[in-house]
Amino acid sequence: MVETRAAYDTVAEDYARLLPDVVEPPLDRALLAAYAETVGPGRPVLEVGCGTGRVTAHLHRLGLDIGGVDLSPGMVAVARRAYPELRFEVGSLTELTVPDASLAGLVSWYSIIHLPPELLPGVFAGFHRALAPGGHLLLAVKAGDRCVRLERAYGHDVAYDVHWLPPERLAAQLATAGFTVSATLVRAPVATERQSQAFLLAERTIRGGC
Repeated sequence: MVETRAAYDTVAEDYARLLPDVVEPPLDRALLAAYAETVGPGRPVLEVGCGTGRVTAHLHRLGLDIGGVDLSPGMVAVARRAYPELRFEVGSLTELTVPDASLAGLVSWYSIIHLPPELLPGVFAGFHRALAPGGHLLLAVKAGDRCVRLERAYGHDVAYDVHWLPPERLAAQLATAGFTVSATLVRAPVATERQSQAFLLAERTIRGGC
C-alpha cells in the first residue's frame, strides 16, 4: 500500500484535471443512482478509496449523506478543495476507524483493486463491521483474474499494482463475511477500457431470531 499511496500522491493534481467529474458510462451512472435510491437520504454513507471525491460528490448530488476516506493525502487534499461542503479524511480501507454498525451504506468504487487479493476477506469483514444490519455495499472492480503492474499513469512515472478480480470469487467472499449479494453485473469494455467491469450490490445480512 506504500507504493499505491505514493503513486496517487504523485498523480493527484493531474488525475483531477483529466477526470474532473463523473465520466462513467451511462450504465455505471444508472447503477450509482439505483444505489442512492436504495440507501435513501439522511443516512450515513462512506466511500472508501474516494480519490479526488468525484464519485462521492456525485452520490451527494443524488441525495446521499456521504463522506470519503482515501489512503492518499494528495488525493484527499484535492477532494477537500474541490468539494469543501463534504467530509474527506485520510485513512485505509483495511483499517476503517468508524464505529461498529454506524453506516447505512459503503461504496468501494475501484479501490479494492489495489489490494493483494489475499487481504480481501479481512477487508470485507471490516466492511461488515462498519455497516449496520441491512446496510448496503456497492463494489466496482475490473473483472478478470490477473495483476497488472503500472509504471506510467496520468503523465507520471509510478509503480503500483492493479488487480483484475473475478466477481464470482468476490461474491463468495462477501457471503462468507455475512453479506447477501443481491446483484452482480458484468459489462463489456467501453471507450478506452481494456477489460470488462464488474459491479456487486450486497446487503449486510439481518440475522433473524430463532
